[in-house]
Amino acid sequence: MSSMQRLELRQGQSLVMTPQLLQSIKLLQLSHAELAAYVEAELERNPLLQEAEGRVKAPRLNPAAPAPSSEAPTLRMVPRSAPTPSGSGSDSSARAVAASTGELGADLEATLARAVSLAEHLETQLDLATADPQQRAVGRHLIHSLNEAGYLTENLDDIADTLHVAADEVMAALRLIQSFDPAGIGARNLAECLSLQLKERDRLDPAMEILVSRLDLVAKRDFVTLTRLCGVDDEDLAEMLAEIRRLEPKPGLAFTPARVEVLIPDVLVRPSPEGGFIVELNPDTLPRILLDRSYYSRVVQSVRSDKEKDFLSECLQSASWLTRSLDQRAQTILKVATEIVRHQEDFFREGVAALRPLTLKDVAEKIGMHESTVSRVVANKAIGTARGSFAMKFFFNVALGDAGHSAQAVRYRIKQLIAGEAAKGIVLSDDAIAQKLKADGIEIARRTVAKYREILQIPSSAQRRRTAETKAHAL
Repeated sequence: MSSMQRLELRQGQSLVMTPQLLQSIKLLQLSHAELAAYVEAELERNPLLQEAEGRVKAPRLNPAAPAPSSEAPTLRMVPRSAPTPSGSGSDSSARAVAASTGELGADLEATLARAVSLAEHLETQLDLATADPQQRAVGRHLIHSLNEAGYLTENLDDIADTLHVAADEVMAALRLIQSFDPAGIGARNLAECLSLQLKERDRLDPAMEILVSRLDLVAKRDFVTLTRLCGVDDEDLAEMLAEIRRLEPKPGLAFTPARVEVLIPDVLVRPSPEGGFIVELNPDTLPRILLDRSYYSRVVQSVRSDKEKDFLSECLQSASWLTRSLDQRAQTILKVATEIVRHQEDFFREGVAALRPLTLKDVAEKIGMHESTVSRVVANKAIGTARGSFAMKFFFNVALGDAGHSAQAVRYRIKQLIAGEAAKGIVLSDDAIAQKLKADGIEIARRTVAKYREILQIPSSAQRRRTAETKAHAL
């Protein structure tokens, strides 16, 4: 057998993920705050980029208006002359509001009180609970021994040895701290934390004590053994487990400083005088940058070395790409938001009960984009409406049953039914709620009602009935 070498030319197609394409994908899923930080870094790095002055004219679409041409409108971020002091209209009003808000924000920031720490919160209660200097000293040591979740992990005998006090004194101080707010604080394990909270709610009966002591069986979902040990039936056990799930396993975290994020809409929706709704990008979240070609023209004439030419060429290419990518990002967000508003138009008129089922695939097919692109647009974005600001993901709901009701709308309906119990003097079981929903054309199982009720953090019918009876006796 002989071997022979030959040269063949073949033609094929393949997708090449260039650095620019990868960066465009990354820009699409950034929140406006993350995008602002990225653009700020590019402004510092690239001398050919310039921050535009004035207010950006945001593009807008009316979903109810005649369909636009296939060519998408182009968003040009160009500088505008500064407004005169006597300017009028929505732009000048918005600028006045922004200016006053900025001034007020600076004053508020200077006067905001520092958040109280867990230790400070507990020490205040300790000083009110006891005047005994030694008990206060032991209590303070215990307070500062708690971890972030509010648990005491140090051995009590070791603490007694360290402080040179009797072990029963340490235990007495711990019991005192465990009576403080928040409930469950100072526990030495999860079972004790849950028991303290149940005791505070007057719900630590013998059956619940057994259940809390056997959390290992709860983790294994060994419900048969649990019903036998607790001496209850399946329905009672389910209610007990639901009550435990509503407890706070880490009470100390409530005092952990957390970053507060304000939901600033990327897209604004308002009614159109001609009918339907106008969808427009929020000008305050659009980056204001320009490619300074005049500066490039001046600099390029003085460039001499190849290194300088390469740097200037790279800056020009990067700046051109960034301005185009930001333009494309804005148009893509606008197209996705417009389709969401068109599909969920009833929500903007009537509220949550009118939400319709919607998937990423539905939007992708309507606007001719890939589903993954829609997913990136929806991430970290929000829509501002007259009803408030909503994350874009809020408008995507799975369908329940053949009638096409959204899960969000069904949960809202369940909440309404339970909220109306007091006026009618009745307490609806999960099965009764399922029957009422069926009468309204919403076919869902009782266990689905129970799952949605738990998501809404609404107690079971038995617990609501006990609460109602307690209030009636109090009156």
